[in-house]
Amino acid sequence: MGVLWDMVKSLATESFPPRSKFTIKDVPDLSGKIIIVTGGNSGLGFATSKVLVERGAKVYIATRSEAKAKEAIEQIANDTGKTPLFLKLDLADLDSVQAAANMFLSKENRLDVLYNSAGVMIPSKEAVTKQGYDLQFGTNVLGHFYLTKLLLPLLISTAKSSPKDKARIVTISSGAHHMSNLSFATFKDGPARKKANEWALYGQSKFGDVVLAKELARRYGEEGIVSLALNPGNVNTNLQKELPGWQSRFIKMTIMYPILPNGITTHLWAGTAPETAEYNGKYLIPWARVGEPRTDTQDAKVGEELWTWLEEQVAGR
Repeated sequence: MGVLWDMVKSLATESFPPRSKFTIKDVPDLSGKIIIVTGGNSGLGFATSKVLVERGAKVYIATRSEAKAKEAIEQIANDTGKTPLFLKLDLADLDSVQAAANMFLSKENRLDVLYNSAGVMIPSKEAVTKQGYDLQFGTNVLGHFYLTKLLLPLLISTAKSSPKDKARIVTISSGAHHMSNLSFATFKDGPARKKANEWALYGQSKFGDVVLAKELARRYGEEGIVSLALNPGNVNTNLQKELPGWQSRFIKMTIMYPILPNGITTHLWAGTAPETAEYNGKYLIPWARVGEPRTDTQDAKVGEELWTWLEEQVAGR
């Protein structure tokens, strides 16, 4: 009963936030900063990218569709007079992740903020990644882990060159992480995964995001890295596009908030506010607050087990 009550209390706290004390206007000047936003072509990633560009950052929109990226880039350029860049990235294909990291590293000598923002939610049960992982875990956790791993040396060197600002990794989770934990047997396609509930698979991917962010904080905090996980809130985006019609309509009619003005405040606060540079390992909640994640996401043993598994999946690449 205690665990259930904690879950209900946390979900209520995160679903009905007070007015934000941090607004888009509080985003500082970002001139000279280089930022990657995965999934920056739509939804929260797009809106976040637009503000970052407006504030002077050089932003790479990392997504698999060049056509959709070009549309987003053109819209941002028309609205702001400043143009973000495209980085081809398919998080559901580890080969594509490696190619994207290599392309970025060939072009840039610094990286100030990595937003692991892209994600999938309740796709078809048959959907798996190119390498055969559950699409939600493979995209939301493994793909982002591999991208982060490949970019970590650059993030660390950037942090050492700008110790006052540090370098940040912002991993987007969800309140859904409170409703699940990790079942390693379901990470790859197989009997256990086929029996699992789609919502449980989504919840465990978001649980994994919090664990990964905490483990990054443990391992690299002393090297100038600030790793944060966040729940952006119940924001109305195209993330819900795969849901059956009645589920999508129900969610949108209940506690969904628009992307603007508040939907991106926690993203922006995590990646740009001076105070959040001191919040390494924290879990942030709407709107721009420090929250309490599910307790077992903070267990060092859980973090070590997940990290070991993730490393094994990309070993030898």
